[in-house]
Amino acid sequence: MSAPNKSYDPVEVAALAPEALDAARDAALAAIAAAADLEELKEARLAHQGDRSPLALANREIGALPPHAKADAGKRIGAARGAVGQALKVRQEELEAERDARVLVEETVDVTLPWDRAPRGARHPLTTMAERMSDVFVSMGFEIAEGPEIEAEWFNFDALNFPPDHPARAMQDTFFVESEDSGMVLRTHTSPVQIRALLERELPVYVVAPGTTFRTDELDATHSPVFHQLEGLAVDEGLTMADLKGAISAFVNGLFGDPLPVRLRPSFFPFTEPSAEVDMQCFVCHGASVGNTEEPCRTCSSEGWIEIGGCGMVNPRVLIAAGIDPERYSGWAFGLGVERTLMFRHGVADMHDMVEGDVRFTLPFGMEI
Repeated sequence: MSAPNKSYDPVEVAALAPEALDAARDAALAAIAAAADLEELKEARLAHQGDRSPLALANREIGALPPHAKADAGKRIGAARGAVGQALKVRQEELEAERDARVLVEETVDVTLPWDRAPRGARHPLTTMAERMSDVFVSMGFEIAEGPEIEAEWFNFDALNFPPDHPARAMQDTFFVESEDSGMVLRTHTSPVQIRALLERELPVYVVAPGTTFRTDELDATHSPVFHQLEGLAVDEGLTMADLKGAISAFVNGLFGDPLPVRLRPSFFPFTEPSAEVDMQCFVCHGASVGNTEEPCRTCSSEGWIEIGGCGMVNPRVLIAAGIDPERYSGWAFGLGVERTLMFRHGVADMHDMVEGDVRFTLPFGMEI
């Protein structure tokens, strides 16, 4: 049997030479000592203790050595890596102690300051906006009506002329309580308050109903699963679309302070017939930006009009569901989005600002009551 081969090419394992290992160790120790903060120490650790560091690469070369040389090389590499590891540990403790001492100085709290001084707060702008919108209609003789947020399907859909197979009644669009067969939902609009008002009040009825509504939308810049509406309802003898347009025009003028034109565009809603979308003239450019490429309007996208909600004459089937004779009485209703009104009235660009609760967003709106 022949003796084991003790010859090997030293060029292939140059990284294992004592002088190469000493140089790699010294470079690592110098980098560690020079680290001025924990971030620089992290960079030094990756450079001199990571998988691609000189000592780690040298450790991989041990396999190229003959058996009798592996033990000695392993000891030298182990000693070098141990020195680097110990230096890292010591420097880590030093830098953490320096950081903690600096934080204690920079973030010192003066406990002698008055402890009972409450920070200045602000009402949420959605609350303020809903109340301001309501006040405009109250000044016209309307009353405030309320209803539950967890609503029976009959009030939310059936009484409002939604057929059983209407897409809005599916779980993809509506939050059902417990199950789809429970008959209870988180109301998808404030329109159920119309039915409750007609059942509970003597005619004629003139009410507005601000409130929270829920739909299965994802939260993004312009949508939220929880949002707010202002519902309006008037039921009396002889009411027409002209009365509806007049009331909305008075609302727009009262909210924005300018005599802005209002227009109605044909639309469809199950609970009104005929139905319309309501547009108001842009309160920023007053329509002057239409076709004017030199002075575009960001508020209305240079269209001259801003959509503010939907409206229409109350469908006779809705009146019948509430026990009202449609041959004698007529009515109209409208729905306005509070978030949408806040967005274009105050230039709020992102729905996230309204729901994240950051006081820096609410403070500029103040404590108006």
